[in-house]
Amino acid sequence: MAVEAVIWDFGGVFTSSPFEAFNRLEAERGLPKDLIRTVNATNPDTNAWALFERNEIDAAGFDALFLEESTALGHPLRGADVLPKLSGELRPRMVEALKACKAAGFRVGCITNNVVSEHSPGQDGAQKAAGAMGQVMPLFEAIIESSKAGVRKPDPRIYLMMCDLLAVKPEACVYLDDLGINCKPAAGLGMKAIKVLDVDQTLGELSAVTGLAFA
Repeated sequence: MAVEAVIWDFGGVFTSSPFEAFNRLEAERGLPKDLIRTVNATNPDTNAWALFERNEIDAAGFDALFLEESTALGHPLRGADVLPKLSGELRPRMVEALKACKAAGFRVGCITNNVVSEHSPGQDGAQKAAGAMGQVMPLFEAIIESSKAGVRKPDPRIYLMMCDLLAVKPEACVYLDDLGINCKPAAGLGMKAIKVLDVDQTLGELSAVTGLAFA
């Protein structure tokens, strides 16, 4: 089936990966590398991160529960120290690729796991919001935020919700995400999934499936 829609994640796709900032924090605190990712991967449907992204706990609840979970792994770390690290630097070439897809007539949507916080992915107060999310989000036809939808990736329902909003079948969609765990259900539904490793690789794969040339 021909591609009709390109669906994007936000953080780690249009901005640099928060995992880089997580690793810097871990190094600064003398914590094991990838501790934060390990906490987030433990009980991934019911842990602090999952509850926060579904808006089932507030920032204070996340702070306390993340501390409890990291302490259980032997390395106490407050959730409040992690949240500011979610912000990333904007990737202009990815923004231009989105504009090119839209100009070529592809439907474009964004599915983002985020939290109800000033530290949502891609923003850190008003300045980052204007610089990153403020530039990118208005370009999409449809946006699904986990904190508002009450469902988060990798739950297949959230991908089908986007298909409904864009009036396309999964088989006619390309999906881009920096996490393999989020690409897998998209592919399982029939989407052409692209795992974002770096900008050159991503645009090369996106060019191959859309037929567009990206700078």
